[in-house]
Amino acid sequence: MNGQSATHHADVVQAAIATSDAARSALVASWRRSLTLHGLDPAERKSPRRLTEGELSQARQRMEPLLRAADASLDRLYLAVGGIGCCVLLADREGIPVERRGAVADDDTFDEWGLWTGTVWSEDSEGTNGIGTCLADQRALTIHRDQHFFSRNTLLSCTTAPIYDHEGNLAAALDISSCRSDLTEGFVNLIAMAVGDAARRIEAENFRLAFSNARILLAPVAERSAGALIAVDEDDLVIGATRSARLALGVTQQTLAKGLPAADIVGRSAGAAEDLDDAERGVIQRAIARAEGNVSAAATSLGISRATLHRKLARFGIRRPH
Repeated sequence: MNGQSATHHADVVQAAIATSDAARSALVASWRRSLTLHGLDPAERKSPRRLTEGELSQARQRMEPLLRAADASLDRLYLAVGGIGCCVLLADREGIPVERRGAVADDDTFDEWGLWTGTVWSEDSEGTNGIGTCLADQRALTIHRDQHFFSRNTLLSCTTAPIYDHEGNLAAALDISSCRSDLTEGFVNLIAMAVGDAARRIEAENFRLAFSNARILLAPVAERSAGALIAVDEDDLVIGATRSARLALGVTQQTLAKGLPAADIVGRSAGAAEDLDDAERGVIQRAIARAEGNVSAAATSLGISRATLHRKLARFGIRRPH
């Protein structure tokens, strides 16, 4: 962008902040934060800040469990968009990309633009941008070209979704960025859907890895979201829930700490819960049959205690074998 265009963009940003209602525009609210809260100048030409190799290594170590969970999803996402001039970035909650997928032919261009691991894309550093503003607002969004705060970033199009950890806390941002000038609104919408789906898959895989010794159930929520998962231990207590499940069911760390019976969540009032009950009843009956009526042997095969199995028999109205 030349000096005159950069000045024009800066003027547009300043005018919007002065005349628009930030409460009604998330974009203008972000521009205002960038200018007044973070003290940034939209015409600033300085390149983005980058971490040292040592700092990037430490950031990656802090993200290690999530990186393992995200690896396959990042590969799939790159296969979908890498051939059309896009790169995939996974940034930590500080807005620093710690993992990246991109075509070798595009490396020099993306590196020059800062679409690289170790570049700081937090909103307080780079103003309004996909990664930083997604993390600040905790919502999926697209910052397309001149929606960026800095004039030097207005050739970028960035579509980003937040990622939450196994305790429902904001942990990362998944981003697809491009320098292409011919991205249509329809194509950007397709990218947004792909990013959102990949973010939910990463959350689900991370949740399963965090509760590898528990049963993972789809929570009976109205929208039947694939991301609404709960983890249940051998005593049928809920020991974990994804953010989607927490929001839909009102689950908090406090309720989990006190002890939350799975039956209180997957009650018979919901059709999905009845499906889960029927499935569990069938598993128990088959285990009893295979053990030829021996409750202790059936409990062992199910990986639960004898007392827990007796409670399940009573709950499902299954006659105890003699």
